[in-house]
Amino acid sequence: MGPTINKEDLRYCLYARKSTESDERQAMSIDSQIKEMLQVAQREGIRVTEIKRESHSAKETLQRPEFNKMIDEIRSEKFNAILTWAPDRLSRNAGDLGVIVDLLDQKKIIEIRTFSQKFTNNPNEKFLLMILGAQGKLENDQKGVNVKRGLRAKCEMGLWPAPAPIGYLNEKRTDRKGYIMVDPERSPVVKEMFEHVGRDGWSGRKVYKWLREIGFKSQYGKPLWLSNVYKILNTPLYYGEFEYPVKSGNWYVGKHAPLITKALFEKTQEKLKSQWAMHYDSKEFAFTKLMRCKFCGSGVTAQEKFKKLKNGGTAKYVYYGCTRSKDLHCKSGYIREEELVTQLLSLIDTMGIDELGLRKNLKEEIERHERFNTLLGMKTEKVKLHDVDLKNYAKHTLNNGSQDEKRLVLSHLKDQLMLGEKMVTMV
Repeated sequence: MGPTINKEDLRYCLYARKSTESDERQAMSIDSQIKEMLQVAQREGIRVTEIKRESHSAKETLQRPEFNKMIDEIRSEKFNAILTWAPDRLSRNAGDLGVIVDLLDQKKIIEIRTFSQKFTNNPNEKFLLMILGAQGKLENDQKGVNVKRGLRAKCEMGLWPAPAPIGYLNEKRTDRKGYIMVDPERSPVVKEMFEHVGRDGWSGRKVYKWLREIGFKSQYGKPLWLSNVYKILNTPLYYGEFEYPVKSGNWYVGKHAPLITKALFEKTQEKLKSQWAMHYDSKEFAFTKLMRCKFCGSGVTAQEKFKKLKNGGTAKYVYYGCTRSKDLHCKSGYIREEELVTQLLSLIDTMGIDELGLRKNLKEEIERHERFNTLLGMKTEKVKLHDVDLKNYAKHTLNNGSQDEKRLVLSHLKDQLMLGEKMVTMV
């Protein structure tokens, strides 16, 4: 028998989640769960302190904002009980399930109530909760296996396992489900794109401008971005073969009609590679690929500028700015790397940090330092990992680290960084 629970001491958080359907159906399902569980609460005399709605998937550990917030609030004793539709609303992975069970063990959670069951810090009830949670994970895993098997079978039949790319349309006939057919309106333009690059030596940006000039749009009525242009020019499906998944080494011959020859595709690849080598060197910059343009959503690139000094020397400056891949006329300005670092340092204290990932990197750095000192015969005091302030470590790295180290630190920031008008902001 479990301990006697005084209902007046229980502070319930009603948690509703649905993440496998469209946004509209998610909302309907969540509202339905809340309505049913509020009726249970009224019938059982349960005091609901707060309602949380979640639309994120529960497949990955600690990836749900509302769930994570609820767990933090349980640890701070704002809640001590959970009301939810079913155990699989709380968890469909081992990590989140373990967190729930640990909180039951610590008596931070006194009771979990579902539509038809109740779980307390009772061995039998916790065991049943773990079984039901594991069942949810098993269902997820089995679905993943079945989907991959179905896609593989489709590929082996020569059928493209995704929505038709630009230049093709999905067959609507029920007897030809999964087939793609040539789009009579857009396929000639796609073919010309390859010819302009492979035969005429056009760049991807010139193709992009040409498409804008002729008013070309996708089957969904949207103009193409520069990234869409390069995606098309690098897709072998257009000459009749495809690799799935990408970089898997599994190649298939499609049943669809090719738009171009393999020779033209290979010629296009050669031109693109030579243009890339001509216009871009192999330099790496610390903060590229980690920010987006505030105005048009393009990526952020960097470039070096050199200035002759009066003493005969040369000064080098690095500037960051919008790539303009989504808007050729974007007005976002450029910012010096030194100013960028200064702004990032001022933002660190207010940013969310992936502490687990950053602490792992710090641990590796400490161990590397200790091995080096051992090699030199030097004895140093052991650094306690948990005594290190991670945000101070991040600031130090941004000030003094190598480009790779700076990039690594920024990759562990949870907030999206945006650059515009020489200002870095968070989203």
